[in-house]
Amino acid sequence: MAMARASSGPAYPERFYAASSYAGFGGSPKGVNSRFSNDVSLLLYALHQQATVGPCKVPKPRGWSPVEQSKWTSWHGLGNMDSAEAMRLFVKILEEEEPSWYSKASDHIADPVVDVEANHTYKRESVIENGEHAAQEKLISSEIEIIDKTQDKDVISEGPSPIAVYDQWVAPPIQGACPRARYEHGAAVIRDKMFVYGGNHNGRYLNDLHVLDLRSWTWSKVDAKFKEDAAESIGSFAPCSGHSLIAWNNKLLSVAGHTKRSSESMTVREFDPQTCTWSILKTYGKPPVSRGCHSVTLVGNTLVIFGGQDTKRSFLNDLHILDLETMTWDEFDAAGNPPSPRTGHSAAVHAERYLLIFGGRSHATFFNDLHVLDIQTMEWSKPTQQGDIPSSRAGHAGVTVGENWFIVGGGDNNNGVSETIVLNMSTLVWSVVATVQGRVPLATEGLSLVVSSYNGEDVLVSFGGYNGHYNNEVNVLKPSQRSILPSKMDESTLPGSTSAVHNIAHATRDAESKTETVLVERIRETAAGNTLDPVKTKFQERFEPLLTTLKAEKEGIEYLLNEEKALTLRLKQELSEAEAHNVDLHKEVQSLRSQLAAEQSRSFKLEVDVAEMRQKQQMMEALQKELELLQRQKAVSEQAILSASQRQSSGGVWSWLAGTPPPPGMKENNA
Repeated sequence: MAMARASSGPAYPERFYAASSYAGFGGSPKGVNSRFSNDVSLLLYALHQQATVGPCKVPKPRGWSPVEQSKWTSWHGLGNMDSAEAMRLFVKILEEEEPSWYSKASDHIADPVVDVEANHTYKRESVIENGEHAAQEKLISSEIEIIDKTQDKDVISEGPSPIAVYDQWVAPPIQGACPRARYEHGAAVIRDKMFVYGGNHNGRYLNDLHVLDLRSWTWSKVDAKFKEDAAESIGSFAPCSGHSLIAWNNKLLSVAGHTKRSSESMTVREFDPQTCTWSILKTYGKPPVSRGCHSVTLVGNTLVIFGGQDTKRSFLNDLHILDLETMTWDEFDAAGNPPSPRTGHSAAVHAERYLLIFGGRSHATFFNDLHVLDIQTMEWSKPTQQGDIPSSRAGHAGVTVGENWFIVGGGDNNNGVSETIVLNMSTLVWSVVATVQGRVPLATEGLSLVVSSYNGEDVLVSFGGYNGHYNNEVNVLKPSQRSILPSKMDESTLPGSTSAVHNIAHATRDAESKTETVLVERIRETAAGNTLDPVKTKFQERFEPLLTTLKAEKEGIEYLLNEEKALTLRLKQELSEAEAHNVDLHKEVQSLRSQLAAEQSRSFKLEVDVAEMRQKQQMMEALQKELELLQRQKAVSEQAILSASQRQSSGGVWSWLAGTPPPPGMKENNA
């Protein structure tokens, strides 16, 4: 569509200088970033450099920067285009974008730039490349800042904000009295206010209701009551945990949950924030059995309930639907293979047609499988997942932002999950958004997660959880554009939606090539409006190779970026494994050291015992020798006594026979 051109204003080159000042090249307070798209900014930058500096003679940027390389390529591709021609094309493109630019620029037209050839200002800077310092000449000129919308922004500088970074969990400044720490509670958002109801603390079920203002980050407790005209409503105020809290028609619906007063059928409670009253909704049909830690998904005006654990601690995988307009229950036996019975899983809906079930547990088994239910055909399927396949977990929480499903927390019997992951529900590609360290509330089970809007951007808000102790902290994450863009990996379509997914994929590819396409059209339109045929031919001849080069470099940069991301992910995984292995080795070394110290102590004790035994042995040997000596002496004495006895006995008999009188002593003895 042709645009009107401004016919008034100064002649060249003053007209070009006024246009460049208005576009943001001359220190204008209005930045070019907020006025033009990326492709127009890139073209204006190249023409401005060609007009003010001349042909590109600076070396190609040696550092890896897609923006700087694109700017250099754009300028270098103009070759030896005449400065006057570059000025005229610059103004021509600006007039097509904003026909009334000159009337708007009257208040801040900058002084013209001096002579083209004399305007080369170089600065010699020390650049570190491959570990060596090298002097590199850089051209200093007035440049526009081209924002690559596919890249992350690190910091938002617009005013004081507690949420200043993308893809990173932060704790906002909380005011007011925080609710009691808990897990397996319910949370939902109504009009920028997050309501938290019930939960479990130290095995005790809760029924308090708190609200967090997501603008001032202030907690307050709601003094809720039950309807006086309904005697049965007193049950709606019973403490519970493992329930689901759903916002519907500016009211809260608390569906099922574990209570001390166990009932056979599922109960749906309703809270009206206007009157601060609870009530039990009357339903029709056959309600499901009572349960907790199930999933409840709002699809249009219906609630889809799947799985959970009943009052007998049995795991379920049945499927029920509650029509909120007629309040009628229906149970469905869907075709295909449903997910195995489980609890602590998460669920989401895509395109108001597909119900996705992820994770959960059954007894000691934890899952990381993904199941999809086509609500129109009521058929289960188990598609192939791609990307960074998440680990098995239960007790996690999830919310959807567009076609992206963010999942936080959860864990198994050993550890909590530290990664915040996102699934693109059109391509079924997983990716990691953020990672936390240590035993923090974000790596817990039974936490809640809601999505809200803050300063015009979507934010994720988590609360509570249990990881060995109960938490009541609030954390906020602002997803970046990278987190919510469709993945460019191979597609894995949902059942029955092949055409829809292909349309989304084509739309993604079209969006990626938007810059090249628009740039081609812009160049062709600009060249077509030229009255000088030789100039037009020259312009086209110079820009066609430029576009081809830009596209090839963009593809190469994207390929390198994907490789770098994959390499970074692998390195992170290897580093994590190495750290875990190092921790295990450290523990093993500490254990070996303790064992060695114990063995050394035991060895020393044994050496002392051996020395004592040797001393005792020596004493025993000495005693043995003394004993042997005494025994020999005794034997000699006994032998002598025996010999003497024999002699005495022998002499008495013979004396008697010979008539010899006995010695005097014997005689006395006989007397």
